[in-house]
Amino acid sequence: MQEGGAILARIRKELVEAARPGTTLLALNGLAETSIRKAGGKPSFMLVPGYKHATCINLNDGVVHGIPTKRKIQNGDLVKIDIGMYYHGFHTDAATTTIAGTIDAENVRFLDAGKKALREAMTKAVSGNHIGHISEAIQGTVEGGGYTCIRSLTGHGVGKELHEDPPIPCFLAEPIEQTPLLNEGQTLAIEVIYAKGTSKLHLKEDGWTLVTEDGKKAALFEETVMITKSHPIILTKEA
Repeated sequence: MQEGGAILARIRKELVEAARPGTTLLALNGLAETSIRKAGGKPSFMLVPGYKHATCINLNDGVVHGIPTKRKIQNGDLVKIDIGMYYHGFHTDAATTTIAGTIDAENVRFLDAGKKALREAMTKAVSGNHIGHISEAIQGTVEGGGYTCIRSLTGHGVGKELHEDPPIPCFLAEPIEQTPLLNEGQTLAIEVIYAKGTSKLHLKEDGWTLVTEDGKKAALFEETVMITKSHPIILTKEA
C-alpha cells in the first residue's frame, strides 16, 4: 500500500497542477485515468458499481461524488479532487481542494482550516486510541475556525476493499471510549469534509453529486494512513 499510495500522491499533485482556469473536469479525469493505468494500477472508483470515472471532482458548493463533465474550471473556483487507486491487491484513497487561478484570503483561510484539521486528526491515528480521538480533532479544528463539519459523510477503513469499516465521522457523536479502538497495522482513509455554511446536503439529478443545501462553499481533504504504536504512516505521501 505504501508504494501505491506514493504513486497516488504523485498523481494527485499532477491533477492539482492541471486544475487551472479553462481546463475541463473531463480532461482532469482523463489525466487521472491515464496516469493510474500507466503506473500499473486501476482506478478504484471505476470498480464501484454504477460509477464510470476515475475521479470525483466537485466545484465550489459541490462536496463529494461529483461526476466529471465538460464544464470548464473558472478563475477562483474551489476544485475538489478525490481519487483512488487499486494497486497490487490494495486500494489507497486521497483527496484535496485547491483554488484555481486567483487566490483570495478568505478561501485560503477556509482551506487552511481543513489542512490543519487533517494534520491534527492524523496525529491521533495510533494504536490504543479510538476513532473518536480522530473525530474530536477534526471537529475541534473545523468548528474552531468558524466552519461546519458535514455530518452525513465519513472517512473509512481502506485496504483490500475501497470502503471498509470503521466509518470515521468528522464529529464526535458519542463518548470516545465507545468508538472503535485503533489497532496496529490498520489502514484508514481519514477525511475532513466541511463547509462554510450548513451541513445539510442536496443530491443532484445525476444521482451522485452532493452539494451544500445553502449553496455555500465546501472543501475536502483526505489521506490514507497506517496505524502504528507511535505515529501514523501517511501512505498517500510522495516518496
